[in-house]
Parts: sequence; structure tokens; C-alpha cells
Amino acid sequence: MILADKITEERKRNGWSQEELAEKLGVSRQAVSKWESAGSVPDLQRVIQLADLFGVSTDYLLKDDMELNGTDVYTLNGAEEVKSIRRVSMEEANEFLEMKKKGAPIIANATFMCIISPALLVLLGGMAENQILHITEALAVGLGLVFLFGMIAAAVFMFITCGIKQSHMEHLEKEIFETEYGVSGMVKERSRSYEPVFTRGLAVGVVLCIIAVVPLFIVGVMDAPDYICCAFTSLLLLFIATGVNMIIRVSTVKGSYDTLLQEGEFSKKEKKVKGKLDAFSGVYWCLATAIYLGWSFWTMRWDITWIIWPVAGVLFAAVSGIMRLIIGAEE
Repeated sequence: MILADKITEERKRNGWSQEELAEKLGVSRQAVSKWESAGSVPDLQRVIQLADLFGVSTDYLLKDDMELNGTDVYTLNGAEEVKSIRRVSMEEANEFLEMKKKGAPIIANATFMCIISPALLVLLGGMAENQILHITEALAVGLGLVFLFGMIAAAVFMFITCGIKQSHMEHLEKEIFETEYGVSGMVKERSRSYEPVFTRGLAVGVVLCIIAVVPLFIVGVMDAPDYICCAFTSLLLLFIATGVNMIIRVSTVKGSYDTLLQEGEFSKKEKKVKGKLDAFSGVYWCLATAIYLGWSFWTMRWDITWIIWPVAGVLFAAVSGIMRLIIGAEE
């Protein structure tokens, strides 16, 4: 193929019109039309821009005898790499989006259950200490632990089953791929339509997580008895669990669009970095869970040990950011 044909093919593969490609390059639609009809040839700077936009090498665009044929030559951080590229069809894209849409509430609910699991133990513990409803400490601990482990076991079951069902498409989140004609356009349209829902859900979820601490401020001002403090701590967990539930629901769906468009955290560059961070993430959260459970059972202060999770989350973001900088420097 000649350059004109390759520009046309790559533009259609990304689901862009001539106007959209022209806008991305900062040129007129007529200029793109002339390139595709072989009426003119883009200058070297435009060729470099085209290669970057299409995710291919300049050699591929300029050499008439160079074809993709199931492999792709693309540039990443200035270096050329050759790798077998998957082709995502319209049917596969729709299946992936529907799978993520159905899986979002399952993952969100399972996370909700994990966060809320200590709530009953905290509440009954406070009631037992103050002889409310004549609940003994042994009964409070027993019922609370049954509820805690029951919720965690159910949540783990949901995580595992959902993960298995989605495993056949996990390559879309980890590997670089190309989409067939029309796929990118369809995904962009659906992403734009979902944007208001995502923004609203994310905002409400974040607000719920922020106001979750209000009950603790109230009992602090009131100098309330222990059982009231425990009740409000359980309420705090409920607020946080609900907020996180909403954030996960909308973020999972929005993430499915970003995955197919290879944008944000699913861009080609981010996938390479993420692959090196996966092992660290697994070890980090396993260690955080072990510390949480060990401290909780050692002290039996479930009303305090939950603080590990927000602290772990903040530290994870900080450490991940540092590691990204290190990996980026190495690349």
C-alpha cells in the first residue's frame, strides 16, 4: 500500500472522520482529503504526528512494501517495537462492554460487603459493654465474627466467580491491540453518553466518603457513651461502603470505554508501566490485609483497626506514584 491508502486505512480503523483527524493534526479537512487521494503528501512533521496518532512507525507509513499482516510496528517513548497485535471486532467490543456493565454491580457489592463486615461486631461490642439489651460480650463477639467472616466469604466468592467469567477478555486491559473499522467511533459515542452518569456517580460517592466522618465529630462534641460511639462508627462504615460502591460502579463502566479506546490508565504507555506494577500491588494489599486482621484479632479493637484501610490507600497512591516515576525514567 502507498501512504495515501495507509492513512485512509488507519483513520478508519480508529473510527475517525476526515474532520476528526484534521482536528487532531491541526490541519484542514481538505488537506487530509488530498493526502488520502494522493493529491499531496504530508510533510515530515505531519508524518511523525500521524505515526504517533495511529500508533505505528514512520517506516510503516512511508515504505510502500511494508504491511502489518497481523503484526504491528509501533513507537513507544521514542523506541520502535514489533509485536503481534490483536484485532478487536465490533462484536467483541460490544461483548466486553456488556460484560463490564454486568460485572460492575457485582464487584461494587462485594467491596461494599468487605467494608461493612466489621460493623455488626463494633455495634454489638458497644452494646455488650454497656449492657444494652442484655447482650453478653461472648455473644456479641460470636455474632459479630460470624457476620464478618460470612460477609467476607460471600464477597470473595463474588470476586472469584466474576473474575473467572471475565478472564477471557482480560487481555484487552493488559495488551496493546487494534480495533476494526467503526469500533472506536461506537465506543466514543457511548462514552460521551455515559459521561454525565459517571460524573454524577463519582461526585456522590466521593461526597459520601467525605461526610462519613461527620457521625464521629457529632459523638465527639456530645461526649456520648461508648455504645453511641460504636453505633456511629458502624454508621461511618455504612457511609464509606455506600460511597465506594457508587464509585466502583461508575468507574468500572467508564473504565471499559477507556480500555477499548486505550486512553487514560489503559493507554499503550500505561499498560507497559502497569504490567510492572501488578506484582507490587498484589504483595502490598496482601500485606495490608494481613496487618489489618493480625492487629484486629490481637487487640479486638475492630472499631479502631479499620483506620488501616484509608492509611494503606494513601500510602499505596504515594508509593505507586514514586514507582511510576522510576519506571518512566528507566523507560
